[in-house]
Amino acid sequence: MIRARLSGLILLVALPLAAILNNVPSAYADVPAEAQQYRRELVRIAQAEWGLDAPVAAFAAQVHQESRWRFNAKSPVGAQGLGQVMPSTAVWLAELFPDTLGNVEPYNPTWSLMALVSYDRWLADRIKGRNACEQFAMVLSSYNGGLGWLIRDRKLASAKGADPLVWFGSIERFNAGRSLAAFRENRGYPRLILKTFEAQYIAAGWGQGVCL
Repeated sequence: MIRARLSGLILLVALPLAAILNNVPSAYADVPAEAQQYRRELVRIAQAEWGLDAPVAAFAAQVHQESRWRFNAKSPVGAQGLGQVMPSTAVWLAELFPDTLGNVEPYNPTWSLMALVSYDRWLADRIKGRNACEQFAMVLSSYNGGLGWLIRDRKLASAKGADPLVWFGSIERFNAGRSLAAFRENRGYPRLILKTFEAQYIAAGWGQGVCL
């Protein structure tokens, strides 16, 4: 009798708890299982290039957007690997960073992560922002569409009276000549990474980001 009552009590406690847990969205559910095998390597690469306070969650969010962590991903236009680097960009990066990226291997996860992090660093060194979040948003826009386009968009934004050091709600509103499809893709790229995916990786324990 006591055992039956005890079992019933446990069941009454366990059922509400299970209901609660089943209705709580888990950050881990949003991070692909494939990502975990590259986590330590990304941390190592990011800290080597950006220092111990590297925004690892932001880089992870970028890889998430680019390839969903599929090392053999290839886009219809030819972008390759975890970081979806175009062949011409891969060659350029190899020339720019011969010690670490000299052998072009876009489908090698380590090479691809190094390429993404190093390219972001190169862009960040050339882009000023009102704060780290705005700067990194511009870095991402440039990674996706090229630094030249950011410079033109920024110049147009400034000419129209917008803040040239702020991406969100400022530079992102101006199009210096991209096609509508390219413009939409480019504007969605930083928003998805920094306003959606970054928070998921921070919540999953991947370290700090740049906008949260």
